[in-house]
Amino acid sequence: MVALVRGVHGLHGAVRAEVLTDRPEDRFVVGQALFREGDDRTLTIASAEAIADGPGWRLRFREVTSRDAADTLRGAYLEAVVRSDEDLARGSYYWHEVIGCTVRGVDGTELGTVKDIYRIGETEVFTVDDGPYASFDVPAVRAFIRIFAPRRGEIVVDAESLDLRLRRASGPDPTRPKAPRRRPRSRSASLEPPVSPPASEP
Repeated sequence: MVALVRGVHGLHGAVRAEVLTDRPEDRFVVGQALFREGDDRTLTIASAEAIADGPGWRLRFREVTSRDAADTLRGAYLEAVVRSDEDLARGSYYWHEVIGCTVRGVDGTELGTVKDIYRIGETEVFTVDDGPYASFDVPAVRAFIRIFAPRRGEIVVDAESLDLRLRRASGPDPTRPKAPRRRPRSRSASLEPPVSPPASEP
């Protein structure tokens, strides 16, 4: 995922997009193909600029030429297909590489599996389920994660810091806020954004 369409701008099909990538200057260039989540039709960027008086970017697509057409994109997540060999910063991983990893405590106890990832501000948050505790979230920060090894399919967390011993599996916590992100849909190529963990594989 590289963007979330928050609204429309003007009468000629431009949209206002929340940025979900760490590299907007590389992703939002004229001629770049984006895709609406769940839709294989191409959205080709005709113009792109950072919004000077607020957050986000203003994007216009060749295939979207009216305000009404742009309004159908409101609330849509946009994907960018990137090369599988595209360089990432050392210790960074795409979300699809992290989803499915086994999460363990420092004592080796299996706590569940990463089922989803969402972002709060600049921090990625892993949603863990299918373990001895109710579904819980792990912020990708050094205070909670001790080992981050997606290529081995393993994440080791400090369960005590997460207060997991106080939470036995009893179904979803009704007071827990709903995650603002959805699991990225898989494609044959890697999807944005990458995860920059606090601890990485050796």
